[in-house]
Amino acid sequence: MTTQQTADGEFLTELGFYTLAGHSATPRDLVGEVRQAERLGIGAAFISERFSTKDAATLSGAAGAVSETIGIATGATNHNTRHPIVTATMATTMHRLTGGRFALGLGRGFDRLFRGLGLDPVTGAQLEDFVGLMRRLWHGETVLGHAGPAGSYPYLHQDATFDEDVPVLLAALGPRSLELAGRCMDGVVLHTFYSDEAVRDALASVAKGAVEAGRDPASIRVWSVLATVSDEIPADLRLLKTVGRLGAYLQGYGDLMVRVNGWDPAVLARFRADPFVKGFRGSLDGHATTDQLEHVATLIPPDWLATSATGSPRQCAEAIVGQFDLGVTGVIMHGATPAELTSVLDAYRRIRPAAVRGLPANPGRLA
Repeated sequence: MTTQQTADGEFLTELGFYTLAGHSATPRDLVGEVRQAERLGIGAAFISERFSTKDAATLSGAAGAVSETIGIATGATNHNTRHPIVTATMATTMHRLTGGRFALGLGRGFDRLFRGLGLDPVTGAQLEDFVGLMRRLWHGETVLGHAGPAGSYPYLHQDATFDEDVPVLLAALGPRSLELAGRCMDGVVLHTFYSDEAVRDALASVAKGAVEAGRDPASIRVWSVLATVSDEIPADLRLLKTVGRLGAYLQGYGDLMVRVNGWDPAVLARFRADPFVKGFRGSLDGHATTDQLEHVATLIPPDWLATSATGSPRQCAEAIVGQFDLGVTGVIMHGATPAELTSVLDAYRRIRPAAVRGLPANPGRLA
C-alpha cells in the first residue's frame, strides 16, 4: 500500500488534506474530493466536525465507501458527544470497512460550547481514560463497573472475538495536550499557523510525554497542519483561506495561539478591540465579506500569516518540505481542495524528501 502508484506517480502517504475544509453546506462534495485526492496520490483525508452538516461518523463512512487506498481520520471529533460504545462501534466499523485505513482522531473542543450544550468541558484525564476504554473494547474485553474521568459505565462490550488495532490521534494545541498525546496516543495533529519554533516546541512536548511514559517518541506520528494556498487560487479565496481562517482562530482562542507562537499579545488586544471585529457576529472565515476581510488583514501582522504556505506552487512545495525539515512525519495541506493542490503536488514530487517515503496509508501509523 505504501508504494502504490497512482496516475500521477507514487502515493504520497506523508501528505494529507482536510476534506470540506471550513464551513460546508454541501457534504456530498466530500465524495468528489476524496476520489480526486486518491487519483492525485494524496495520502490521507482528514475529516473535521461541525454541528451542522459535518457529522464525522457519516462523512468517514462516505470517504471509506468511495476510496480504496487513501488513509482516513477524524480530525477531530469529541469523545463526550457520543456514548463510548457508539464511538467504539463507529471506529471498529470504519476499521473493517477501510481494511485498516482508519484512525480515530479526537480533540478537546471548546469549553464554552460544551457548557452551552450541557456537557462538561473536556480534560486530559477524560481523554486518557476514554482512549483506554476504546482499546479494551477493540480487543474484545468486557468492561464492568467502570468509574473514571471519562464517566461511569456499568457495562461496556462489543465482541469477545475482536482484536482490532485502531490508531488514535489527538488534535492538540497547547503543551499539556501535546504531552498527553506523547503519553498515550498513536499520533498527534498540530494546529494551523504554527511558527517554526512552535512546531519544534510541540515536538519536544510530545517527546517529553512519551519519555515520561516509557515510550519511544519516534513511534508517534506527528502531523503538521499547514495552510497551503497557492497564488493560482483567486485572490478573494486566498484572503478567506488565510486572513479569514487565522482571524477566526484569533476570535476563538487567540490567547493560546499567541502564547504558543510567542506572538505579541498587544497585537491580539488591538485585534479584539477593533470596532468591526468586536461587533462581528459569527466566525470570520464563515461570514465575513471580501471587503471586511481586507480590513481584518490590516490588523494581522504579515509574520503571523507567514506561518502558511503561499506564493507559487513551487514555493508552497518548498514550505511543505520545510515542515519535514523541522521533524514532523506528515503534513496536512489545509484550506485547499485537491483540485486546488494539483500544481503544488506536481512541484512537491520534484523535491520530495527521501526520508518521508514509504509510510503507511493509515494516518495513525508509522510502521
